[in-house]
Amino acid sequence: MSRPWPRAIIHVDMNAFFASIEQRDFPELRGKPVAVTNGPQGACIITASYEARAKGVRTGMHMRDGLKLCPELIRRVARPREYVEVSTAIMASFDAVTPDVEVFSVDEAFLDVTGVQHIHGTPEAMGRMAKHIVWETVGLLCSVGVSGDKTTAKYAAKLQKPDGFTVIPPWEAKARLKDVPLTQLCGIKQGIGGYLAARGVVSCGDMQKLPVSELARRFGNLGRRIWLMAQGLDPSKVETRVAAPKQMGASKVLPPRTRDREILAAYLQHMAETVAMRMRQHGLEALIFGVGMLADTGWIGAEYRAVLPTADGHAINRFCADLLARRWRGEGIYQVALRALDPKQAGNQQDLFEAAPGRERELNAVMDRINAKYGRWTLMPARMLNKSSTADVISPSWKPSGHRQTI
Repeated sequence: MSRPWPRAIIHVDMNAFFASIEQRDFPELRGKPVAVTNGPQGACIITASYEARAKGVRTGMHMRDGLKLCPELIRRVARPREYVEVSTAIMASFDAVTPDVEVFSVDEAFLDVTGVQHIHGTPEAMGRMAKHIVWETVGLLCSVGVSGDKTTAKYAAKLQKPDGFTVIPPWEAKARLKDVPLTQLCGIKQGIGGYLAARGVVSCGDMQKLPVSELARRFGNLGRRIWLMAQGLDPSKVETRVAAPKQMGASKVLPPRTRDREILAAYLQHMAETVAMRMRQHGLEALIFGVGMLADTGWIGAEYRAVLPTADGHAINRFCADLLARRWRGEGIYQVALRALDPKQAGNQQDLFEAAPGRERELNAVMDRINAKYGRWTLMPARMLNKSSTADVISPSWKPSGHRQTI
């Protein structure tokens, strides 16, 4: 038997997750180019099957542009509840491999198998075990990377997609990463990448030119981690406990250049009610909210501060109405977004002068129970009827505060 690795991390990455679920559930879609959008009028492609990607269709592309590249592209309306159920089943199945699982996003997970090598064998064997378990549990293919740290394992998982399997032993990681551009590593985008490129550091191997102290001075602990990541020594742990969210939000893509004030108001209210409901599901309230609308000229936005922490959609929507009244000058709008910037545990502060203490909470609780029983938006503000018609979607990059059933 080979010697145990000092540290062994598996990264599991589903292949075109939402589109693959559509092809699994509807056999007539298999082998065909599929694009998933946020509702029948949704303009943005959330994800595309590999058949569509082969024609140049990409996540985030406008459906109109996708059809130009691939006229036979099949639009599928997102089914977020189904995607969350499948994701939840996948994440739960990894308990058969190790108790140390980090849900990284709706379709990705890290497994720390360092401590179970004496039970299941080599890290490679456990990587294949995880791959097999996903197939047996949900009937979907995934790509797996196995290495000695999270960053290298994630890099390895994308090397042979779709349905890939790559092992980079920790003692080979530095050499394997030597010629890899730094921006191909998770978390290193153009901002940090540009800073490093200006100092002659483009590939992972170039990091040897830069003292760790310089990165530490510029970026603190993150700089130290980046320096180690480039050498296959990412020290970050698999986080099995997810910290409370620092913000909670929602956004929607609109029909291009929307200028109808009532439609904009309906979409913004949809965001207010959605964020409020999500906060209530997690027992949270917020004091500060950011509201924004994307126009040709960029984002039109503002931050608002409530008198008291709230998770009430009507209260939050007053901020949306203010933005529309004070900041919007008739520009064509492509997207609306709302964020609760400082969610905290609910009920910590009461209004001594409130006429009916807790009345809003009671009404919201009743509405939430009805909607939970009979379906999302069974009860909704009248303005939203027949106005905000795009389906609620779950982002592929969604990271839960605890893996949850609802969206």
